[in-house]
Amino acid sequence: MVRKALGSFILLTITICAVAQSKQDVKTADSLVSAFVAKTQIPGLSVSISQKGKFVFSKGYGHTDIAKTQKVKPGKSKFRIGSVSKTLTASGLALLYEQGKVNLDLPIESYVNSWPEKKHTVTLRLLAGHLAGIRHYRGAEFLSSKKYETVTSGLDIFINDPLINVPGTQYSYSSYAWNLISAAMEKAHGSKDFLSLMQEDVFDALKMKNTEADHADRTIKNRSDFFVMQNDGPAKAPYVDNSYKWAGGGFVGTTEDLCRFGQAHMKAGFLKQTTLDEWMRSQKTRDGKETNYGIGWRIFKRSSGNTFVGHSGGSVGGITFFLMHLPTETVLAITGNMSPLNYAGLQFQLMEMFIDGE
Repeated sequence: MVRKALGSFILLTITICAVAQSKQDVKTADSLVSAFVAKTQIPGLSVSISQKGKFVFSKGYGHTDIAKTQKVKPGKSKFRIGSVSKTLTASGLALLYEQGKVNLDLPIESYVNSWPEKKHTVTLRLLAGHLAGIRHYRGAEFLSSKKYETVTSGLDIFINDPLINVPGTQYSYSSYAWNLISAAMEKAHGSKDFLSLMQEDVFDALKMKNTEADHADRTIKNRSDFFVMQNDGPAKAPYVDNSYKWAGGGFVGTTEDLCRFGQAHMKAGFLKQTTLDEWMRSQKTRDGKETNYGIGWRIFKRSSGNTFVGHSGGSVGGITFFLMHLPTETVLAITGNMSPLNYAGLQFQLMEMFIDGE
């Protein structure tokens, strides 16, 4: 009887300590983010952290509009997530892979008929790992305001340019590589365009009700205004149309939706474990050097000894970080409505605070 009582007392003490630690983490996190918002003058910022399917911290700061009438709400306010879009697209690619509709190692011309003859072979695997020799933005392309009606029309920006290196030999980051991936996904699926595939098979399937394509020429409910930092403070960002890069940087979403996405990719369920392992494993150059980038997933190795997987994303008027810690099933998403913006390690500080207290 005494042992049973002692055991209950120890369990209760551990539970109380855990709750106290959790409350302290939330208070400290709030203080850190509030100080960051004040220092950077960012108009609006959202942070959500979840563990094992439950939100342990989720809060909005500031406003989404110039008039400062709409407060940031982490479950509703839609921000540009930039290159975090690549990780979402990678999930759609994974579904096609598991259905046997794509082969990562076939030449890209097997899926994209308009791909011109090149001296070297380009594959989906190389494209997804930034090893295909496809160039990145040039000049003012990042500020494009042109509307592209299809993903294949966006290929015209770069498809006839020479490869910048021999595929497989160098890691060279390229959002345009993901344009090719999206065109291949359309061809492989056969009956859905890229945006429909992503909306129906990924976002709807994972109950990401506030994630969608950032159509600049449409009214999107709860979409934030976007800002750029100028000498005298935040100002409205220039008009851009991200239809030229849907797959690599064209989605808007909420931090809570990103946490839902992350939780669904912790272990087998939405995707097979073998697929998750392959997608999140670093690719290598031909000489065996790890790139710390898998198939749409970046690997962040910290001096603390922790390793995170996820992605960062920079947009005109938006900077996002999406991180996952697999051992503790912890997800963090932080996004703001201003560029440029340097989180200065805040994303990792918050993550490590919560996984250490887990």
